[in-house]
Order: sequence, then structure tokens, then C-alpha cells
Amino acid sequence: MEFTDALLQWYDEHKRTLPWRGAGDAYAILVSEIMLQQTRAAAVIPYYSRFMAELPTAEVLAACPEERLLKLWEGLGYYSRARNLKKCAEVVVKEHGGRFPRTAAELVKLPGIGPYTAGAVASIAFWEREPAVDGNVLRVMARLTEDGADVTEQKVRDRWTEYLRDRMGARPGDLNQAFMDLGSLVCLPKSPLCEQCPLAGGCGALAHGTQGAYPNRGEKKAKRQERLTVFVVRSGDSFLIRRRPGKGLLSGLYELPNAAGRLSQEEIGAALTALGVRPLGAWEIVERQHVFTHVIWHMQVVRLETERAQTPGYLWYSGSEPMPEAFLKCL
Repeated sequence: MEFTDALLQWYDEHKRTLPWRGAGDAYAILVSEIMLQQTRAAAVIPYYSRFMAELPTAEVLAACPEERLLKLWEGLGYYSRARNLKKCAEVVVKEHGGRFPRTAAELVKLPGIGPYTAGAVASIAFWEREPAVDGNVLRVMARLTEDGADVTEQKVRDRWTEYLRDRMGARPGDLNQAFMDLGSLVCLPKSPLCEQCPLAGGCGALAHGTQGAYPNRGEKKAKRQERLTVFVVRSGDSFLIRRRPGKGLLSGLYELPNAAGRLSQEEIGAALTALGVRPLGAWEIVERQHVFTHVIWHMQVVRLETERAQTPGYLWYSGSEPMPEAFLKCL
């Protein structure tokens, strides 16, 4: 039996029930795949349901104001995904009459869609025999064949894409989703559940006890460490915020007042004076941390109450402004 047949048999019995499965709607599949990048399925489900309830079609998304879009995305992180999704919808509406192209070769030309996403949408929505090779697939195949090549290299991804393209069979969308589920439920990055794996009988890594050696991800670069002092300036139920610049990290989102470095008590007082903020009583300091792709923020968070006043360049949070997770942690 081909390993793909065994994988599909397992999928038929153990596949996850997810809200974007079964509809055959290219837009819904695309939204889910974009959200699932860098995010676990369990975490995505409530965001997906809320997003689709308000923006159910490409036409509605294309017309959505950016600030509202980012608010719907709030907490998912990697906000460029949301912006690219909107750009994609705009192109689909303008150039394709609201209908998504049916092949991966055409889908990959749209903003924000790479080879993996194109393969996923084309195979699941349109049954094109196109693989969707992501980290799950690379991990499964590396362990299955004991392939020590560096999976971060494009040539390795391309090689596995070609290998699997010849083995997609009559159920390409199901096969791609079977790989997704196997990597998420069984062939885990750490402590894989090999006794539950439908491919265990032909797995080289399991046979030699080398599961932990695969996949090879090359030399990992250390994340940059940054220290900030962040101010949670409250007045009643609201707090002081401002919009970040239109370029760079967390561009266009709203942030709490902050300063580079870990400020002393005296420097905190001077910073509050510069903001025009007069604390009502003593302030409290807590520590928070947030991990981005390439940097870690170590945040000294200063919490205080004040009387509401106008601070140039700032406004009081109303609940509609999109806030990144790093600053939500400070609240």
C-alpha cells in the first residue's frame, strides 16, 4: 500500500472537525489558511468565525476599512497577513469578478498567496492535483525517509513538492489536509505520538529511534532582545493610546505610551510629566514579555491612574482601535 493511501485511510477516521472544512468555498479556505500561518487551529477558530460572520465574501472584505479589518484580526498577530488578504480580495473583485482562479499557478499571482497557500486552496476548493508543502509535510517526509537536508532551503521544499505532486491521486485536497492533521495531531515537532501514526510501519526515523533529529532546520539565529518601558495610563475604564507609524513593526496599529530602555523611577516621573500626566497616587510596576519572529520585547509596565486630559498626539481608547497582542498583555 502506498503511504498516501494509508494516510487517507487514517484521515477518513480521524480528521478534525473544523468550521472551514467541507464548504468548498475558495474564499473561506483562503481566510482559514492565512489565519493558520503561525497560529494553531484551536486558536484560529473563534477569530475565523467572527471574521467570516462580518466579512463573508471577497467583495465585502475588499470594501472593509483597514482599521476595522485590523480590529477583527486583533490578537492573531502578523498583521501583514490581514492587509495582504484585503489586497488579494481587491484584486479578485477588480480583475476576476469576485471569483478566485482555479489553479495554483494563477492563485500564486495574487497578493499574499505563496506556493503553499495556492496549493491548499486549489486542491481543497477545486481538486487540482497540487501539493501544499508546509512545515508539517516537511517534518513528516523528513522522518519517514530520514532525510537530513535543511528544510529551510527552498530547493528542499521544491524537491518534496515535485515528489508529492506525482502522488496526489484522486483526492488531492483530502491528502493535503491529511498531512496537516497528521503533523498537528500525531507527528508533532516534539514527542511525536508514533504509536498512533498510520505511517509507522514505513518510518525510517521510528525504526532507528531518530525522530528527534528530523527535520533539520539548519542553524537557528538568536532573537534580538529589546527592553521597553510601557505606560498604562488609565482614567476610569479607558487608557491613553496613540497610533503607530505606517511602516515598520506593528505599523498602523495602536500602542500604549512607551520609551526605549528600562527607565528609573526618576525617569518614569519625567516621562509622565512630558506626557502631561499627573498620577493619582503611586504607580505600580509589573513585568511582561512578548516574542516576535525576530525580536523579544522585555517590558517594564508602569500602571497608574490619572484624570482625563488631552495629550497632544494621543487619544483615549474607545474599544474600536486595533491593539497588538504585545500591548494587550500590558493591560
